[in-house]
Amino acid sequence: MSDDEPKPGSAEDQGPVTITPDLADTLAEKRTELFEEFEIRDEFPSEVLREAEARTEDVYEEIEAEIDEREDLRDLTTWTTDPIDAQDFDDAISIKREEGAYRLWVHIADVTHYVTPDTAMWEEAVQRSNTVYLPDYTIHMLPPVLAETVCSLVPNEDRLAHTVEMEIDDETLSFENIDIYKSVINSDERLTYNECEERLEDPSLPLGEENELAFELADRMHEQRKEDGSLVLNPRRDRAHTIIEESMLKANKAVTHTLMWDRGVEAMYRVHPQPTPDQWNQALKEIQELDSVSIPGDAWGDDPRKAVNAALEESPGRQLNKIQRAVLKVMPRAKYMNDPFGGHHALNFDIYGHFTSPIRRLSDTINHWIVHENDVPENLVELCDHASDKQKDGETAERLYKQFLQEVGLDPHAVNNRGVEVVEDPDEAKHTA
Repeated sequence: MSDDEPKPGSAEDQGPVTITPDLADTLAEKRTELFEEFEIRDEFPSEVLREAEARTEDVYEEIEAEIDEREDLRDLTTWTTDPIDAQDFDDAISIKREEGAYRLWVHIADVTHYVTPDTAMWEEAVQRSNTVYLPDYTIHMLPPVLAETVCSLVPNEDRLAHTVEMEIDDETLSFENIDIYKSVINSDERLTYNECEERLEDPSLPLGEENELAFELADRMHEQRKEDGSLVLNPRRDRAHTIIEESMLKANKAVTHTLMWDRGVEAMYRVHPQPTPDQWNQALKEIQELDSVSIPGDAWGDDPRKAVNAALEESPGRQLNKIQRAVLKVMPRAKYMNDPFGGHHALNFDIYGHFTSPIRRLSDTINHWIVHENDVPENLVELCDHASDKQKDGETAERLYKQFLQEVGLDPHAVNNRGVEVVEDPDEAKHTA
């Protein structure tokens, strides 16, 4: 999964993929084998679960006690947008138009209010470093009993958040002002991506005008990123995804710029090295040789990222995956570092880091802690290396599991989006796998 993508998962209208009990056992054995090979912790220790359950008690009294210490944003129009099958909602947005500017609030679940360095949950999160997404099987970084309750920005409930408030210049889309603070919010509605599209089609619906304004800003930020040389490997994303992707990118950028330029502190920055010129030439040559694909002459300039963007936009849909693969083959892995030197090549950001997904990424959790406490962990370099390694392990396990699904006759995409159901009748399973 790329750095700029929202959380995976999208349910389709079709029913689940059906499999036999024997095949279900075979899949479970394969998962266990992969977990052992890559040291992926599937079960939470009882101490961690007890601690998580304890933090879900007396929630309302705790939030009430926190209000005087935080910005009270409960009257601000706020909403979440996630896949239909999302189980936790860790980001919400609010937006207003002002004279000469947009004001965008990105509210992130305040995980570090509940998960602090002196807890077993923190130690377990460090070991796991991220949530691992296999088709129809998720290995969480944080116990779901916590992540899906008090940390989840569910609608019509007061929740503790870490808010990034940005004043964005109307003309340049640059930051006029950035403010990062602890808050209490109350989400007005939980939208799915499809519901967000419906509001954009009919702005008279609740949150219609707000989503219309959010897309206006997101679309402008998206186009500016492309003009600046940001690689956009998925050019045909719908408007709902664009709102969330661009809002989260802007918030991540705001936080890490604040950490580096305003505070000059170490943090878990996301660094993405660039391919060599020869590697880029190899990728562009492979793309140019694809059937019905050409790179427009004016895009061949000195930035191969723009050439790839142009090819993706002009190519037939059936070639998208091949273009993406040609690029990903030559791309070095992004990694976490305590210094942002080198920037993020794919995004073309001089400084970048993660802040918007503390429920599923250790880097974001650590950066939340650094932002609020101004306290950099002594073992930060070790944490960066460990998180980079665990991300690689998780992605490799996911790739190998998808390959195995194909080997046993299952479509990984269908399994991921529709889930599986175990049935006793082999004929019934055979027809729907």
